[in-house]
Amino acid sequence: MNEKRDIRSLSLEQLSEAIKPFGVPKYRAGQIYQWLHQKGVTKFEEMTNISLAQRKQLSECFDLVTLVPVSVLVSAIDGTRKYLFALPDGNVIESVWMKYQHGNSVCISSQVGCRMGCRFCASTLDGMVRSLRPSEMLEQIYRIQADTGERVSHVVIMGSGEPFDNYENVTAFLRMLSDPNGICISARNITLSTCGLVPEMERFAQEGLAVTLALSLHAPNDALRQTLMPVAKRYALADVLNACWNYFEKTGRRVSFEYSLIDSVNDSEKEARELAALLKGRHSHVNLIPVNPVEEREYRQSGTKKIETFRKTLEKNGINVTIRREMGRDIHGACGQLRKRYLQENTVQKSDCVEEAKT
Repeated sequence: MNEKRDIRSLSLEQLSEAIKPFGVPKYRAGQIYQWLHQKGVTKFEEMTNISLAQRKQLSECFDLVTLVPVSVLVSAIDGTRKYLFALPDGNVIESVWMKYQHGNSVCISSQVGCRMGCRFCASTLDGMVRSLRPSEMLEQIYRIQADTGERVSHVVIMGSGEPFDNYENVTAFLRMLSDPNGICISARNITLSTCGLVPEMERFAQEGLAVTLALSLHAPNDALRQTLMPVAKRYALADVLNACWNYFEKTGRRVSFEYSLIDSVNDSEKEARELAALLKGRHSHVNLIPVNPVEEREYRQSGTKKIETFRKTLEKNGINVTIRREMGRDIHGACGQLRKRYLQENTVQKSDCVEEAKT
C-alpha cells in the first residue's frame, strides 16, 4: 500500500503533476492550492467548489496536515500569544504571535527541539527529535490566523530549531510562503535566523529568495563564542562573517546580528568595542536581546545600565543598533520553555499512571 503524500507540502507545480491521474482540468490544481494556502482548510470536505468525487480522490491519495493547539497563552502586558501545537505524530512545537504597529508577526519553529546546543537556549535542552515539513511550518501561520482572525504580515523563523539544519524543507517553505497563489508574504517581511552553518549560508545566498538573514552572533570573538555555542567550534567567526557579507552582495539584503546580552559574560564595554570593530563599515544591524533566563542554565539578564552602555558604545562607533522590545514576558516568551514544561508535566502524569497501575 502506497503511503499518502503530504498535500500541503506540495508546491503548485508539484500539486498539478500529482493530480494529473485524476483527469481533471488544469485550473483545478489552482483551486485546490487556494483552499490549502489562502483559506487554510482543515478538511477536504471544506473545498466546496471541488466535486464530491474529486474530494474523495484527494482524501484517498493525500494527507492534509493540520496542527492542533494544545495550549494558548495570552500576555496581559502586550497581547502576545504563545502557542503550543500538537503535530500529527504527537510531538509538540511552539509558535509566537506578536502585534506591532507595522503588522502582525509570527515566530515559527523549524524543528521539534534543536541539536545546536546553544548554552542560553531552552529549545536545545532535550536535543532534536525531528525536522518539520513545509506543511507543518505553514500550518503554524494558518492556525494562528484562524485563531486571531487577523492576517499575518511578517514571519520570523527564529523559534525552536536551526533552519539550515532542515535546509530542503525550509527553502521549500519559503518559496510557498511568498507564492502569489498562496498566502503571499513578501520576502522582505521574512527573517531567517541561523547560528552560522557556513556551507548552508553560502548555498542559501544562491537561492534567490532575498529574505532577511539574521545571524545568532552573541560574542565578538571565537573564544567566547565557543563557550556559548558549540557550532562555533566547527566554523570560525571570520568564515561566518564572510558568508554574511557574501549574502549581502548576492541579495542586497542587510544582515541582522542577534546578540543576547548575558550578565558578566558578554556585556562589557570591551566586548561592545570589539563587536563594533568586527562590523564597522558593513551594511548590518545589531539587535541586542536581554537574554531570557532559563531554569536549567546559570545565565542571567544584563542590567539596564549595562545594556544602555553597550548600545551607546556601538552607536558611537557607527553601528546601527536596537534593543529588542521584550514581548510576552509574563507568558514565558523564550524559545522552548513552554514545550519543555508541557513535556515535563506529561512525563510526571505518565509516571503517576504507571505507579497507580502497579498498585
